[in-house]
Amino acid sequence: MLVLEDLEQPHGSLLRGGEATHLPDHVPHKLGVFGEASTTVAVPHPLGVPVISEYADAQLHNMVKRMCQRTALYKEKLTQGELSSPEASPHTAKPIATPSTQESNFNLKTEHYYGILCWQFQKLPLTEHLKRMRLPRSIDSQSDQLYLLWLLLVTIAYNWNCWMIPLRVVFPYQTPDNTHYWLLTDIVCDIIYLCDLLLFQPRLRFLRRGEIIVDSTELKRHYRSSTKFQLDVASIIPFDVLYLFFGYNTIFRTNRILKYTSFFEFSHHLEARMDKAYVYRVIRTTGYLLFILHINACIYYWASNYEGIGTTKWVYNGEGNKYLRCYYWAVRSLITIGGLPDPQTLFEIIFQLLNFFSGVFVFSSLIGQMRDVIGAATANQNKFRVYMDHTTAYMNTNSIPQSVQSRVRTWFEYTWYSQRILNESDLLEKLPTTMQLALAIDMNFNIISKVDLFKGCDTQMIYDMLLRLKSVIYLPGDFVCKKGEIGKEMYIIKQGEVQILEGPDSDQVLVTLKAGAVFEEISLLAPGGGIRRNANVVAHGFVNLLTLDKRTLQEILVHYPDSKKLLMKKARVLLKQNGDPKDATPPRQGLAFFAPSKRETPKMFKALLGGRGKANLGRLLRLKRAQTAQEKKRHSNGQEGNRKEDEDKGRGPAEKTLDKCEEEASSTTAQWTRRRVSMSSETTRQSLVISMAPSAETGEEVLTIEVKESSKQ
Repeated sequence: MLVLEDLEQPHGSLLRGGEATHLPDHVPHKLGVFGEASTTVAVPHPLGVPVISEYADAQLHNMVKRMCQRTALYKEKLTQGELSSPEASPHTAKPIATPSTQESNFNLKTEHYYGILCWQFQKLPLTEHLKRMRLPRSIDSQSDQLYLLWLLLVTIAYNWNCWMIPLRVVFPYQTPDNTHYWLLTDIVCDIIYLCDLLLFQPRLRFLRRGEIIVDSTELKRHYRSSTKFQLDVASIIPFDVLYLFFGYNTIFRTNRILKYTSFFEFSHHLEARMDKAYVYRVIRTTGYLLFILHINACIYYWASNYEGIGTTKWVYNGEGNKYLRCYYWAVRSLITIGGLPDPQTLFEIIFQLLNFFSGVFVFSSLIGQMRDVIGAATANQNKFRVYMDHTTAYMNTNSIPQSVQSRVRTWFEYTWYSQRILNESDLLEKLPTTMQLALAIDMNFNIISKVDLFKGCDTQMIYDMLLRLKSVIYLPGDFVCKKGEIGKEMYIIKQGEVQILEGPDSDQVLVTLKAGAVFEEISLLAPGGGIRRNANVVAHGFVNLLTLDKRTLQEILVHYPDSKKLLMKKARVLLKQNGDPKDATPPRQGLAFFAPSKRETPKMFKALLGGRGKANLGRLLRLKRAQTAQEKKRHSNGQEGNRKEDEDKGRGPAEKTLDKCEEEASSTTAQWTRRRVSMSSETTRQSLVISMAPSAETGEEVLTIEVKESSKQ
């Protein structure tokens, strides 16, 4: 029979025939389904009660979750009429709940009294513990920290075998008294080798035609088909069983040295993650040298034992510490220091010759490798020195002032010591665009996202801007912006401080901007050719700025029309707040410096010229000049009247008619002027009086204009 009641009952309750029966918290409860065997589990404790067993709590939550899922499934099948469970329906089930309830009550009473003393938990088998500690199905050897630590452990076991096996084979350091210690370390190393072979190496991901393979079956197949698997298997072959026949001789463990692939893999991963990889390379090369000297010392002791210790002057005489004396001889022999006793027997001569030849070859190789390591470590510094020397030679050739040369050298040195490279773009441009963007986001996204001008813009547009930012370093006292310059760039302070100055001598500090601040962003979106700087910006100490020019931003906005509209809208608001750049008077250029600027029109004339009176005043002035000219002509005509009469007698009728027409035109003009002035006074209720009076100086007249209120209403 299936119970379909909701399992989410109050804490410490037990479902019994659809009713919830509360039980003590410390008693294990039996959650059962009719028709199935009941299971004893521990109910989770309320808040504040310490958890005795995390495994029991996890098992309880897992069981409740599965029961809820099963109940929901059967509810869905009942509502759809598709119940196909072999169990009986709840309506037709036999009443077998009573005896099982009684039996459960008896068990609960027994467990209640026992639970007062201790908790009852189901014992976990070893397989369950192994499942909880199981490794992931696939391991990324490039980024997994756990795998790197495991490789470190394998490398330690490998180095132990490489150094100790020759030592124990040749030198008499392995005795029956300490055999169990050597045997214990051998077993530990073999366990590490075996775990690496069975657990870690078959889970390593690999690339196949550009695809990362994570399937466990494919990973095992790939590892078993590789040369690394063959070497790992050969290194773990248990030749130690031969101890039973030939005694405990370490020479049977020589195959453990074949696991060199793990050592080189660890070295490769460690170099890729270290900040200064050349330090590890130097240490590793030094280790190679010491290991070769160690092998030579072991071989020398074997040769001395073969010839007989102390039999000749060339062999080891058996005094002092065996290993240190032989190691000292190996160092002097391989490095060819000299001062060694001459070999006497044929065996000693051949051994010494081979030793000299090996020393020359080994040391030449190690010295060349050391030179390459140190050269690679100092390659950037040497390149910087070459650039600086060439620049200094160029400045000396062209007789550049010493003050300028000093600032150039200061820039070179600060740039190198601050970022260890002169131009970041040269380094980053060799990376793919995706990685360039990842680096740019980590370094500068937090800064550019705080700019008010770019808030609300497309994120991809901001990413494109990050790829176009350029790093520039300014020395103390350098002008980043000067007043009056055309703004074409936006600046973001990456490191350092800048000061905004004002005043006639730029000696007044308005504000100091620190790292993360942005200035001159409005220059990017100013209409036309840009706006002029209204203040001086000076570097306060060494400053590293990120710049973005207007042309680059326009190229980016072509692909983001919505962001362009938003930026233009914000730009108009910022321009209104900062003042219209069109009102600013541009600086005079060319011949304008030698000619004085036009004076401003007086306020009285502005009032008279404003509105409709501007055009009327101009006409009146011209008419006044015409009337003055006519009066002068009349005076001249009165003086020459007699002469004209004499001349008229000799003139024709046509000429007389033309003179009459001119006189009529001048009189008509004067009448029109009076009429115009009177009309103006009638409409405006004001009278305008214009008069010309001779001044004290000869040949000059003074123009007088008066505006009087008219008495007419």
